[in-house]
Amino acid sequence: MPTHFDRATAVRAVDPSVAGPGVHEARIDRGWWVVRGPNGGYVAALLLRALAAEVPAERAPRSLTVHYTAPPAEGAVRIDTRVERIGRSLTTVSARMIQGDRLLALALGAFSTPRRGAGFDHARMPTAAPPDSCPSFPSGIPMHDRYEYRWAVGSPPGSGGAEALCGGWIRLEEPRIADALLIAAYTDAWPPACFSWAPSHEAIGPVPTVDLTIHFRTELPLAKARAEDWCLAVFHSRLAAGGFVEEDGGVWSRDGVLLAQSRQMAVVG
Repeated sequence: MPTHFDRATAVRAVDPSVAGPGVHEARIDRGWWVVRGPNGGYVAALLLRALAAEVPAERAPRSLTVHYTAPPAEGAVRIDTRVERIGRSLTTVSARMIQGDRLLALALGAFSTPRRGAGFDHARMPTAAPPDSCPSFPSGIPMHDRYEYRWAVGSPPGSGGAEALCGGWIRLEEPRIADALLIAAYTDAWPPACFSWAPSHEAIGPVPTVDLTIHFRTELPLAKARAEDWCLAVFHSRLAAGGFVEEDGGVWSRDGVLLAQSRQMAVVG
């Protein structure tokens, strides 16, 4: 049976004779709310599903960038996609998410077949205790109820940590294999790293995302992936200035495979 995540990220292609080519309908689900609107990772997963529907299945997502222009309201949205270019191995697709007359998000995705090339792996999975040994943290927003969390890296929000570093184990509350859609959601599912630096819960207000880029670093889902698997997601910010903060992230399988890297810019109060 489809999970809540699958239902909440479902898209329906509109008859091209009615709306033109590449138009999809979707619905913003309030179960993924964070303060003023839906979580950016959830919106990214919705956009990725619409983009992927326009690309042959053998071309997997490699890169996704989303610019968030306005917070969606709960309810129906339209996603207009356009295939910008089809190369021998790489397809570039764009999308616009619209609600009424409001532009909510712009996305650009790159999809590719596997390519031959030089290879090396200098990535190292952060050290973390196993999920069963790590504490969970209480829900504070509706989205938190959609995931299971185990804190393993950095300091808890509002603890005044020495650096803006946080992360730990994550999986959906409903068992589901981690494919590219779910990994995209994971890249923005953890509390912002700057909250770990903050000396109190009131020191920093909401941190809405301006843009989010995700690089998918392996074929997803992994061949041996199971629905109950945990992933390790770790995020780090180095500079908050002028009202903006950056955040770099990595999502790893439990056995040390780097699944995705992310970078975002966000407004910080």
